Amino acid sequence: MKSRFFVLSVTLFLALTWFAYGPAAAVEWDVLRTLKTEKKPRDAAISLNGRWVFILTDEGEVLIYSSNGALKDKIAVGESIDGIKVGPREDILLFTSRKDKNVKIVILEFIQDINVSGAPFKGPADAPVAIALFTDFQ
Repeated sequence: MKSRFFVLSVTLFLALTWFAYGPAAAVEWDVLRTLKTEKKPRDAAISLNGRWVFILTDEGEVLIYSSNGALKDKIAVGESIDGIKVGPREDILLFTSRKDKNVKIVILEFIQDINVSGAPFKGPADAPVAIALFTDFQ
C-alpha cells in the first residue's frame, strides 16, 4: 500500500513538473546588426552567403551594404519597384513591380579595387589600364 502511494505521489509530482516546465517550444533570438539607412526602407534581402545586404528604398534606390554594415554602393531602380529578392547566387537580384506587372532579373558585378602602388610592373606607370595577375603554382 505504501509503495503504491509512493509511486502515485512521484508520478503526480513528475506530471505537475512536466506541465509547469514541460515541452513548451522556445525560440531565442538576438539582433546581429542594425543598419541605419539614410532613406526609408521598403524591402530588404541578404545574399545567400551573408556577405551583402540589399535594401530597397521608397525613393527607388537599392542600397548595398557589406556584411560589416558599410554602405558600398547605390543603384537607381525606379519607384515602380516594390520588392527585392536574392537569386540563386549572390550576384543575382530579382526586382518585382506590381504596378508594371513584371519581374526584373538583374546580375551584379562586384568590382574590387586593387592597390597596386609599390608593386612591380611592366610598362608605363600611368597606363590607363592595369592588369593584375594572380598565380598559384601548386
